[in-house]
Amino acid sequence: MNQLDALKQFTTVVADTGDFKEIDAYLPQDATTNPSLILKAVQKPDYRTLLTDTVAQFRGRPLDELMDRLLVRFGCEILSIIPGRVSTEVDARLSFDTVASVARAERLIELYQGQGIHIDRVLIKVAATWEGMLAAEQLERRGIHTNLTLLFSFCQAVVCAQAKVQLISPFVGRIYDWYKKSAGAAWVEQDNAGALDPGVKSVMQIFNYYKKFGIATEIMGASFRNIGQITALAGCDLLTISPNLLAELAACKAPLARALDANAAKSLDLTAVNYDEAGFRFALNEDAMATEKLAEGIRAFCVDAAKLDQLLLAA
Repeated sequence: MNQLDALKQFTTVVADTGDFKEIDAYLPQDATTNPSLILKAVQKPDYRTLLTDTVAQFRGRPLDELMDRLLVRFGCEILSIIPGRVSTEVDARLSFDTVASVARAERLIELYQGQGIHIDRVLIKVAATWEGMLAAEQLERRGIHTNLTLLFSFCQAVVCAQAKVQLISPFVGRIYDWYKKSAGAAWVEQDNAGALDPGVKSVMQIFNYYKKFGIATEIMGASFRNIGQITALAGCDLLTISPNLLAELAACKAPLARALDANAAKSLDLTAVNYDEAGFRFALNEDAMATEKLAEGIRAFCVDAAKLDQLLLAA
């Protein structure tokens, strides 16, 4: 048995790509997309027609509507391949606007429903800002399930649990990147690998807390740099993995054991935490890594959203 098949025994495997032709080879349950992945996909000849067809069909509509229709077009193609859910992201430029985020999420769901897609097959991705988490809380109450992305800290995970969001995506690789860059020449890879990886440790802390207190929100580790980070989180609810790392797992025959155990977490001596807005903002500010990576991630998604805008305008 290869490591990908072994991993599927413990964890729901999710494909992290907008390239739906790559998805079929690895038989994932779910798939996730974001503006950067869609931008990358539409620049390939195989997918360019999705963009040009969308513009041709809805020419003259507002640019933000064209963007949403393109995202839903990709999502529908992905859902024709996978048995589970696809995550589709609200425009990152709305990350600090609760009302606008809710409105865009509702439109995305309406567009999916217009294509005959059931609401339970879509997760709306929203950045885990305070405003994004408020939006997610409102959406969940309306039956629209959410995936809180750009999550780097325990305090973000706690507020997501308070908001009863469907799923969170802690970014393992980007946490690892920050600590490695911060350490500079003092970084020793073997001392920060596997269960010692700072990104892995962050997800383990969240996993143990959620399972200890019976929190229903799903945890989906994301943003991996190597398969060691993935295997160290075997047993996490879900892991969203890029096609190149899915291929590495499929090619590896080394044994793979469960690393995270929900039952074991229930016996841990942990204290329940609760954050109001002021407490959350202070806790996030105290975490330099999370503060920097959240801001950087939103900026990067905004840049790619603007590039997608330009491609839509030029089509």
